[in-house]
Amino acid sequence: MDVKIEESWKEKLSNEFNKPYFDQLAQFVKKEYQTNQVFPKGKEIFNAFQHCSFEKTKVVILGQDPYHGLGQAHGLSFSVREGIPFPPSLLNIFKEINRDLGKEIPSNGNLSRWADQGVLLLNATLTVRAHQAGSHQNKGWESFTDEVIRQLAQEKENLVFMLWGAYAQKKAAFISDDKHLKLHAPHPSPLSAHRGFLGCGHFSKANAYLREKGLPEIHW
Repeated sequence: MDVKIEESWKEKLSNEFNKPYFDQLAQFVKKEYQTNQVFPKGKEIFNAFQHCSFEKTKVVILGQDPYHGLGQAHGLSFSVREGIPFPPSLLNIFKEINRDLGKEIPSNGNLSRWADQGVLLLNATLTVRAHQAGSHQNKGWESFTDEVIRQLAQEKENLVFMLWGAYAQKKAAFISDDKHLKLHAPHPSPLSAHRGFLGCGHFSKANAYLREKGLPEIHW
């Protein structure tokens, strides 16, 4: 199957695109876009990969679903377009950066500025029906994004994986601690952020690790 995705990822994931599950997934997603309101826009499904090539990836932040509200999702986990109010989880992320690094909370929630520096903002499920959280789970996306994580974990070294919440931690359980830095914290949602996300220091820890490995830091 010819999937429109950034070239380095296309090469790494070519076997996945030819597996039966991906063909079934593609048929499901195509029908959903034809019959329902689905986010993000079709051309933005693989936006995280467009901004952050395989070679450039230094940090991986795992989300679960795209935002399912109007105009929010644009293919990057936790990110929203300019002009869209910050969802609570994103606001807590910015609050932790402010506490951890002393950086002011930005004027917009578009995290493509992180992605362009090598932060892969990856949701486990890349599409969702409007106003129906989890509606595209267990259709095949998880198998695809598992392979993305596996390729990164096996073929690269010195990556930082920010694993927020039990779902992300379970999804990336197979990553070697010898080759990469895994940072665990509760999810930044208002339900759990106060249990350890706020105060986790992940952003300074990530930069300290990258610095130690001779890699450029991320401008959070």
